[in-house]
Amino acid sequence: MSLFDEDLPKKSPLGTVAVGEDLSRLSETELEERIEALRGEIKRTQKELEQRGTIRDAANSIFQK
Repeated sequence: MSLFDEDLPKKSPLGTVAVGEDLSRLSETELEERIEALRGEIKRTQKELEQRGTIRDAANSIFQK
């Protein structure tokens, strides 16, 4: 271990994504895994947004009568 290893940016733990992370140190496999993790996060976010819309619509139907 070199004295300067602590100066190198650390990779995110497997399965996590840090926005703005330096991608130049990642392998092709790691980049593909990152894309899959991002797709999963997009799906999770879309599901949450849909659930909130459903809740809002239900509340609107109750209070608009």
